[in-house]
Amino acid sequence: MIGRSGSDLGPPFPGAELVYDLAACLRFFTRLPIPPLPDEPDPFGVPDFRTVPRMLPVAGLLLALPAALVLVLAWEIRLGPFVAAALALVATALITGAMHEDGLADVADGFGGGQSRERSLEIMRDSRIGAYGGTALFLGLALRAATLATLLDRSGALAAIALLFAAALSRTAALIPIARLEPARPGGAGAAVGRPTRATLGIAALLCLMLAGLGAALGLPPLGLLLALVLAPLAALALSALARRKIGGQTGDVVGACQQVGEVVVLLALVAATA
Repeated sequence: MIGRSGSDLGPPFPGAELVYDLAACLRFFTRLPIPPLPDEPDPFGVPDFRTVPRMLPVAGLLLALPAALVLVLAWEIRLGPFVAAALALVATALITGAMHEDGLADVADGFGGGQSRERSLEIMRDSRIGAYGGTALFLGLALRAATLATLLDRSGALAAIALLFAAALSRTAALIPIARLEPARPGGAGAAVGRPTRATLGIAALLCLMLAGLGAALGLPPLGLLLALVLAPLAALALSALARRKIGGQTGDVVGACQQVGEVVVLLALVAATA
């Protein structure tokens, strides 16, 4: 049998690099046991964020798919909109390990309680949650549950599609602090993964636009999608500016906070535009 040798150049199959990037995104952002793919280079190494995030919109959609299924199933068996929405958030937290929620809580504590850059970073590293973090975490979960419940009251199918789109767009918008800011901790995870190139960001943005078009075809309100496409990046830009002022750069917690705020903004936009 003739196999591929180390001297072989080029991908083992068309689109292999994109598939590898998708697998890397799912491994990095979830707890899903994604196995190594054929001829995948260093499948369990630190992902190279110069290129890997170009598939983040697709990864965001896929990781939210189980939560969307839970949402629809709970709604169909008449558990009620709020219970269905809460169970969907439970599913999301189990799949992601609540890493973004943790980032939101840490940023709220660090930015709210730190009077200096050093103190803010120290608080953000503390595993304990303070009053700012607890409040931010509660409000974030409450707003996500409330918006999903409101969408469920209007259409179960559209609520599931909205959840998928929000997961994809919010994670893509959360690339903004990585692209715009230097790592606040030179030895932290933000420094290890690198910064997305313009081409990577362009591909990710194009995929989000394609998902928005698909969402419109499936019934999501075009005005809500347009608002979401504008407001999610603006929220990430605002948080990035705050992070620059408070800690002089970005951390993984800042990225997680941008994702959480972005998801709330997307869902609010879709609720506001849904009759």
